[in-house]
Amino acid sequence: MRTRDVMRYLRQLHRLHRRPLVVVLDRLNVHRSAVRRLHERGASWLDVEWLPAYAPDLNPVEALWSHAKYSALANFVPDDVDQLYDAVIQAVGDVHFRQPLMQSFFHAAKLHLGTAQLPRREE
Repeated sequence: MRTRDVMRYLRQLHRLHRRPLVVVLDRLNVHRSAVRRLHERGASWLDVEWLPAYAPDLNPVEALWSHAKYSALANFVPDDVDQLYDAVIQAVGDVHFRQPLMQSFFHAAKLHLGTAQLPRREE
């Protein structure tokens, strides 16, 4: 992941929702760089809440990775890096569309999702 990837993702998210965004990010260098560059370019629609420097218990993504690692990817032995990449993308993507599971990651981090619904998978 690079700064431009994060910038592109945040812009697409803004275009999709067509309203100001409040995004919770960890302090990964590419996240900080992307936000700085977007703000330098006038992205007044973006507000960021930063997680503490090291707070895996507050970051729902850590629960997502743990779930993928110990469920879908448990005992998985890829033949090559491409197969590993595909398996990780599949494991993480599958979780995204299982709303109760995704909500449990936010609940474990003591974050409230509000009443918004996660997108449904297009068949």
